[in-house]
Amino acid sequence: MKKAIIAMSGGVDSSVAAYLMKKNGFDCIGATMKLYDNDDINISREKTCCSLDDIEDARAVALRLSMPYYVFNFKEEFKEKVIDKFIRTYECGGTPNPCIDCNSQLKFKKLFQRMKELEFDYVITGHYARIEENNGWFYLKKGKDITKDQSYVLYSLTQNQLAHILFPLGDFSKTEIREIAQEQGFVNAKKRDSQDICFVPDGDYTSFIESYTGKKYPHGNFVDTNGNVLGTHKGIIRYTNGQRKGLGIALGKPAYVVGKNIEENTVVLGSNDDLFSNELTADDFNWIIPDVSREIKCKAKVRYNMKEQNTTAFVNDDGTVKVVFDELQRAITKGQAVVLYDGDTVLGGGTII
Repeated sequence: MKKAIIAMSGGVDSSVAAYLMKKNGFDCIGATMKLYDNDDINISREKTCCSLDDIEDARAVALRLSMPYYVFNFKEEFKEKVIDKFIRTYECGGTPNPCIDCNSQLKFKKLFQRMKELEFDYVITGHYARIEENNGWFYLKKGKDITKDQSYVLYSLTQNQLAHILFPLGDFSKTEIREIAQEQGFVNAKKRDSQDICFVPDGDYTSFIESYTGKKYPHGNFVDTNGNVLGTHKGIIRYTNGQRKGLGIALGKPAYVVGKNIEENTVVLGSNDDLFSNELTADDFNWIIPDVSREIKCKAKVRYNMKEQNTTAFVNDDGTVKVVFDELQRAITKGQAVVLYDGDTVLGGGTII
């Protein structure tokens, strides 16, 4: 009998994933990753996906499925690999994607190590994606429910990881998953999905960074695209590419953040037209496909919720990838991920620089 660790967040998706694996005859244990204490991030316990309530929900589902349940302490790794990188990226002028880092560094790294230590065969998560094997090679595919597809945040998976991961929700819709949860009497069947960054549940990332680091980020100048001073900003981490609201400056016409200069502590404002470009370069690129040519006609997306766009990817000698879109794209942002697709197959992805 194959043995699997179910990564359980306390939500409905991972709970149904556990049920489906048990139904398919796997020997399963449930595991919740303890990533931080709420006191560490100065928020009340009931507001986050790592709250005691979530752990109890996961434990209740595991008990209902007669499945052993454990909480693994990964707080030190989460601080170093996710929170600290999140802060560092903002300080360097980028906009991070901590969910991607959590997947690559915690779920599919630390949890994998635990899987091997326990001599289990698979790690199971509630992601809406699919894995297909062809001639000994594993391919990452979109989930059948395109409205819930999460392949974008999984582009960093390696062949070794894909060989030991199962995504049981990949062929289901979200509606079907909720129906299964209700049929099984799960306590979290109607629990709402988590939409925010788990350690910044109110979305106020600047207050989180200042509270967490104890730093106050200095004010500086807003400038136009020609370098002319327009006003004063309240700290460079408060602004991200494409931002219009919350600038605190009136210019008599719409203004958008179109760039940042960390060395000079300036935020560049421009028009909406200034946000459009048709190319980017990405590093830390992970290819999932077996054969990578120097030039690839494909599609790409630079944000989780955008539709893929026609593009050509050029692989550089240093391993970075230049992506040239057929049409102009709005607000391509440093620190975010670009993910390449061929139909519903993920080719690979990397971090925009």
